[in-house]
Amino acid sequence: MVGACRLETIGPGIMTAIIDARTLMLDGGRQARLSAIETETGKTESLPSQGLRSLVGREVVLRRSGPERDRYGRLLVHLFVPDPPTERWIQADLVAQGVRVAARVGDRGCARELLVREKAAREAKLGVWSAAESSIMPADDPARLMANRGRFGIVEGKVVSVRESGSTIFVNFGRRWTEDFVVTLTKRNERAFATAGVAPFRFQGRHVRVRGFIEQRGGPWIEAARPEQIEVLEPK
Repeated sequence: MVGACRLETIGPGIMTAIIDARTLMLDGGRQARLSAIETETGKTESLPSQGLRSLVGREVVLRRSGPERDRYGRLLVHLFVPDPPTERWIQADLVAQGVRVAARVGDRGCARELLVREKAAREAKLGVWSAAESSIMPADDPARLMANRGRFGIVEGKVVSVRESGSTIFVNFGRRWTEDFVVTLTKRNERAFATAGVAPFRFQGRHVRVRGFIEQRGGPWIEAARPEQIEVLEPK
């Protein structure tokens, strides 16, 4: 296993075809979906599919963190390829080449490993990081965030306040709560965030980066369901 990343082995397989940038076909007619990375759906000529194409016909090892299958019945996998004396973690390779880390990785240790590679790729402007539209967006530009509504994005800024209302915690990046960017998480998930070192009520006044799909709730909004969606960029 890679560093602190801990995954459960599903088993071996033979990769037989590429369906799209994150979906592949295995022997026995099984479909698998690559976990932990974010790509543009349907772009078969994107960076991930180019890298995966060389693996068609090879034996792979399937591992997981979280549910074994998605709602469509596809295996949700971290993909490894034997490369004696060790093995290659394909998600790590793709992120190092410029694919973004997804909002849901499933394991905090895996997320840390991938985020290190993402930072290096971003600084080198590799892959998606060579395009301005894929860059990290400032939280204090709600118009730009709203223009990306319905799409995956990474947003960064200083938290103005953290408030609790009913079963929801609101992490506010502006004072105009109906217009500015906000991140929400449910009260029942608060302990999981705190255990992972990202306790939401400690965000106030700190610089935070969050990833997820941008929606609208008054202003632009991301729901944080997993601790690995949030990075605190400044020390306490």
